Amino acid sequence: MFTRKQLKEKGMLDAFPYSVLSAAFSAMSSGRTDRVCLYHSDVYYCRAAIEKRSGFLFSLPEVEKAMKAEGWRDGKSRSRK
Repeated sequence: MFTRKQLKEKGMLDAFPYSVLSAAFSAMSSGRTDRVCLYHSDVYYCRAAIEKRSGFLFSLPEVEKAMKAEGWRDGKSRSRK
């Protein structure tokens, strides 16, 4: 676990798995958007709340995995009426 400051000092803050921005731009420029994992906005909101309370910044895959373990489902798996 790292704080935002530690990740920034190591140059890891803007890299996967803490950010998908560079991967998303790279995929768009090469026309391979099917190869990039874009996380649901709920994952970002939960990560921000966890960071605010604990001071640690968890990776996006870690947060999503924990959310799914707690029963969260993204919009794709919900039934529509």
